[in-house]
Amino acid sequence: MSLTFAWPLVLLLLPLPMLSLRLLPRAASDPSAALRVPFLPLLNEAGLFRAGSRPARWRRVAAIVAWVALVIAAARPQVLGDAVQLPVTGRSLMLAVDISGSMINEDMQLAGRQVSRVTAVKALAADFLQRRSGDRVGLILFGREAYLQAPLTLDRRTVATLLGEAQVGLAGKETAIGDAIGLAVKRLRDQPEQNRVLILLTDGANTAGAVDPRKAADLAAQEGVRIYTIGVGGDAMLLQTPFGTRSVPGGDLDETTLRDIASKTQGRYFRARDSAALADVYAELDAIEPVSEDVRSYRPADEVYHWPLALALLLSVLAAVPLGGLRRALDSNVGAGHG
Repeated sequence: MSLTFAWPLVLLLLPLPMLSLRLLPRAASDPSAALRVPFLPLLNEAGLFRAGSRPARWRRVAAIVAWVALVIAAARPQVLGDAVQLPVTGRSLMLAVDISGSMINEDMQLAGRQVSRVTAVKALAADFLQRRSGDRVGLILFGREAYLQAPLTLDRRTVATLLGEAQVGLAGKETAIGDAIGLAVKRLRDQPEQNRVLILLTDGANTAGAVDPRKAADLAAQEGVRIYTIGVGGDAMLLQTPFGTRSVPGGDLDETTLRDIASKTQGRYFRARDSAALADVYAELDAIEPVSEDVRSYRPADEVYHWPLALALLLSVLAAVPLGGLRRALDSNVGAGHG
């Protein structure tokens, strides 16, 4: 914690009274100008006024201290607290993940074991989200329907948790790529144009929904949304059967449409045939859309001008009231009453 002033230039007024005494001419005294006070002798007897008397030394000191306190209060003294780091908003990044029925196919390798496509996507996307410090991240899950699972937020941990809890088939068995893009564009529309990014992961072709993917991409391009499409899944999948291991086609991924979507929006298309390739895709996305490195912080400030202001007011009152004469007048009145 430290003391500072919001308007430090006001402190330059501190020597103003001394400069005015030295530089300004004294007012000419005019004997003809006078104020007749018929009860002046009574004030002299009470000790409340002395003609030609100078103010007591303590009053001059009080006036000086009051002026200093008043100038300090006008400079707005503040007590600064410890620095607080503020989250710097970088990109507005929407993650659209396909959870249609085909995402359960186990043709991905993760940590040396065979896992489903959705399991690999969840694990690697969570790591990707963790690195996006400063980005506002949202989550869309889509199958036959597209749903906003998490709006744009700085809470990346919650977004990763919601993605980890997603279940295949929850949004239907089919794939509505166009609807997912349309929903993302709607959510990104209010964000700064240069920061609107959509990452779309799917393993199939558009088989449902009311919006054609290419028309949705045209809309995204008009709104300044860059779309990075990722085709997930291997070319072939190994299945365990009673007769041994059998290789079957990995899916019906529509790479042509995904490339067109990325091209229309100045994005890129990536092919992730296994978890290692998917991790490389995320690393490349970090390079293409880097995290903002700006650091912004502030120190909370508590205003304390009221303390010197109260001191100046108190000293002004004390300097203006003739305490000694008033006390003698009170003592004389009390003595007369007893007499």
